[in-house]
Amino acid sequence: MRKETREILRDRVTLATAFLFPVLMLLMFGYAISLEVENVRLGVLDQDQTPASAELIDQFAATRYFNLARRFDSEAQLRDAIQTNEVKLVLLIPPNFATEMRREDAPQVQLLIDGTYSATALIALNYGLSIVSRFQPSGTADTAIRVQPRVWYNPSLRSLIYVVSGLYAVIIASFPPLLTTLAIVREKESGAIQQIYASPLTVPEFLLGKLIPYGVISCLQLLSIVLVGLYWFGVPFNGSPWYLAVAGAVYVFCNVGIGLLISTITRSQLLAVLLALVVTMMPSMLFSGFVFPIYAMAEPVQLYTLLFPGRYFVELSRGIGLKGATLGDMWLPLLSLTIYTLAIFIAAVAIFRKKVA
Repeated sequence: MRKETREILRDRVTLATAFLFPVLMLLMFGYAISLEVENVRLGVLDQDQTPASAELIDQFAATRYFNLARRFDSEAQLRDAIQTNEVKLVLLIPPNFATEMRREDAPQVQLLIDGTYSATALIALNYGLSIVSRFQPSGTADTAIRVQPRVWYNPSLRSLIYVVSGLYAVIIASFPPLLTTLAIVREKESGAIQQIYASPLTVPEFLLGKLIPYGVISCLQLLSIVLVGLYWFGVPFNGSPWYLAVAGAVYVFCNVGIGLLISTITRSQLLAVLLALVVTMMPSMLFSGFVFPIYAMAEPVQLYTLLFPGRYFVELSRGIGLKGATLGDMWLPLLSLTIYTLAIFIAAVAIFRKKVA
């Protein structure tokens, strides 16, 4: 016992792992997991433009459940906004809304909801239905308003669709970094890395030699899980497979590059595996929007999610696969993911070159 205690106390890595990782996990899960649905991005198409319609919009904006993000001038604008995740719910008020209220004709409004996140979509839709059902503008009789709800991209609100479409990002964030992390660390432990140091290879050449084979394997992994999702689980695919292939290739090489970066700063396989799990698997589950929508998280946590590539690929895979979006529609997450990938590789080259020198 005394001998083991002395060894543990000398091993700072083990002590840090024992005490910091549980606290880190608690903070991650505590801030990321939220079962509340608040600040849902709301879009409005007001074709009536009367005080009564403005009052109904104010009823939505006054609650903590909705955040008025945009007002539209046409139905084409609202379609694009839902497709690119700019808004999650749209309130459509038709012409003659106020006139029918005064005539007690039971006017009708539409609530259009993005059904990608089935659980939160249903809750947000119920919040909207509740607000409309209680609405009674000043100066009018007690008239019921008919609501026509429409769920887009997942009309049946099946949770399986959004879970499987998000799992693509989580799986690719978990296994490829582990493979590449162990590739270099194993050479360090065996001493074979010294041959690389003595060879005429440049650092970028060496890292690309590691990156490309594992990247090809990981691309095949991504293809296999997408096909299983499509043909086994019945997840719909409404976009272009080539668009998803481009986005998937960037995401794959990003995660393989993260594995390379971890391998350049660690010397033991155990530490490399633990660090890879903490940096890739847990954040991809919690901060990518895989299960819990990012807009439902606290604002500081929403900014924190920008540090993890899974966030961008979940948006890309669901946008292209479920909504039929193009790369032009999803240019921002694709550009962010590309910059992230280049930054990871440059950092790996810089750190490895410093160690070689």
